Amino acid sequence: MPLNAKALGAALHEDLTLHSTLCRREAGAFQQAIRSGDQVVVACTQEQRLFAELGEQTEGAVSPIRFVNIRETGGWSRDASAATPKLAALLAAARLPDPPPVATVTYKSAGKLLVIGPLDAAEKVAGMVSDVLDVTVFTQGPGNAGGAQARRYPVLGGRITGLTGWLGAFEVKWKADNPIDLDLCTRCNACVAACPENAIGLDYQIDMNACTSHRSCVKACQVAGAIDFTREAAEQQDKFDLVLDLRPATATPTFMQHATPQGYFRWDGTDLSMLLKLREMVGEFEKPRFFAYKQKLCAHSRNETVGCNACVDICSAEAVSSDKSRQRIVVNPNLCVGCGACTTVCPTGALTYAYPAAAEQGQKLKTLLSTYAAAGGKDAVLLLHSHERGQVLVEELGRAAQLKVAKGVPAHVIPVALWHTASTGVDLWLSAIAYGASQVVLLTTDEEAPQYLEGLQAQMDIAQAILRGLGYTGTHVQLVRASHPTALDAALQALGQTRQKVPATAARFAVAPEKRSTLEMALDHLIEHAPTPAASLPAAIALPAAGSPLGTIEVNKDRCTLCLSCVSACPASALQDNPQLPQLRFIEKNCVQCGLCATTCPEDAITLQPRLLLSPERAQLRVLNEAKPWACIRCSKPFGTVKAIEAMLGKLAGHAMFQGEALERLKMCSDCRVIDLYSSNSESKVTDL
Repeated sequence: MPLNAKALGAALHEDLTLHSTLCRREAGAFQQAIRSGDQVVVACTQEQRLFAELGEQTEGAVSPIRFVNIRETGGWSRDASAATPKLAALLAAARLPDPPPVATVTYKSAGKLLVIGPLDAAEKVAGMVSDVLDVTVFTQGPGNAGGAQARRYPVLGGRITGLTGWLGAFEVKWKADNPIDLDLCTRCNACVAACPENAIGLDYQIDMNACTSHRSCVKACQVAGAIDFTREAAEQQDKFDLVLDLRPATATPTFMQHATPQGYFRWDGTDLSMLLKLREMVGEFEKPRFFAYKQKLCAHSRNETVGCNACVDICSAEAVSSDKSRQRIVVNPNLCVGCGACTTVCPTGALTYAYPAAAEQGQKLKTLLSTYAAAGGKDAVLLLHSHERGQVLVEELGRAAQLKVAKGVPAHVIPVALWHTASTGVDLWLSAIAYGASQVVLLTTDEEAPQYLEGLQAQMDIAQAILRGLGYTGTHVQLVRASHPTALDAALQALGQTRQKVPATAARFAVAPEKRSTLEMALDHLIEHAPTPAASLPAAIALPAAGSPLGTIEVNKDRCTLCLSCVSACPASALQDNPQLPQLRFIEKNCVQCGLCATTCPEDAITLQPRLLLSPERAQLRVLNEAKPWACIRCSKPFGTVKAIEAMLGKLAGHAMFQGEALERLKMCSDCRVIDLYSSNSESKVTDL
């Protein structure tokens, strides 16, 4: 692997010493470095465990140690000789501080395991884990061999009616609807031998479809009394810490969502590593609380009317639910797997990714791109991939390149590991383009839920529409789907076939904690440095309707009565009234296209129009509709609008409660109505009763 220590040192502003056997005969240099107290970056992840052990054994070692992979990501590639700027960028990013700690979610497991499946397979698996786990079996048929003669584990039977929960807190409900009570059954096999229809298998449950009610089994079981056809099917429930599901893929799954809860395992009998992992699931476990939620920014609902439902629809773990009566959504932290898709599609920033936060992620992207450019790199491509399957795929490609069977990661492609590929969105992508990236590529494998791919593509279509509308030609954001190194290699090589226009000057802003603030800064920079001259830019750029966080609204003035219901429903203060005049005013910059105004409007007078307005008017108040105020017929004080009052009078004119003087009072202000009511001689008074 070619390394230019002098060039790398110049890019990182420090003197670097090149080591080729730091984990072997040059280990003394590593030990000396970690005694210094300064941060130490080791550009090797293969021997990370060895270096960690060596650090523990080194007396006086006080330096924090970070590891970064520059081999499979750059050094093992056909373009390795030109990869110095990329390697410098990766080393610079490795020196950044860790994200600040966040709140954690705690799971407690005592090892109580429920195994669901054919009895023979379930008992076999139980024998592999029963030395560390407390196993209960829920039989789903006898399987090929049936249950063992010796009953070593509690066995449940019947029809599962519900399974909910997560690691340490699963609750299973079932209906014990089989005539054989497995708690009373002694497995004497007398019923099996006595049944003329062979309706009883070695799971000691009766197949009611095959049974023709001879009741020979009841006679054979008189001593144990385990068989009772008159027994009512009782609803039962129990709690477990872990669930292992052995049913085939063709069976109806217990959990329908793509991302199943922690503590639930589905096993086909091939991957033994899953059983090894299951054996370790006893004790107390923690994970970061990956999200932060600000209800006041949420556009989900107002007055039990639902507007934006993006986070609920996209969550593959079914961790996000609607609570429209309280004008909010609820995220169950125990079910959340940290994919971040909800934060990506959230138009307001009410849901944000917390670990790492957008500010830390933005700092990393900015460091990578600025260091790459300073070292002489051009046409940088950020390859965002997951830390699991995506990371493995990148490393496999590097290994294939070293073996001369692939070309490897190109020199201008910078891999960036994320917890999940769905955790970044249009705000960070456009910021990366503003920082100087020519492309942002998301690597997806077979681990992403289908709705994630749809959601990411919708957000990419929005970003690409903005960039093309400003004159940035080329494809700047795209999805790459690959499940094998060969497919990834071909996709990465194809990236060099297009040329992308980027801002002439790289942005210097820092990504803000608020999504909308970051998006506005990125847009301002991209508009200011747009390749298309300002005089030739369109007034507005039309955006795709699906998932757009930007746009305006159109008001049908013939229908609108200026009731201002939309103003009270708007969560982003994009719609405003005028305390002095009957006006509906609008700030387009604030609009998140949630649709609450349109669904709230009783006259169906509002329609959404996704777009990016390029003029300064986007940040200014403008009047969408106004009307002549109605004057009180008694004191002449203005209230309401002529159109609204006349519409109300027209609708209530035929109502029995609003005839004569009562109808005239509708033309009065609130004060005059009371005065007229109490001064009228035709009205009944309490004192007269």
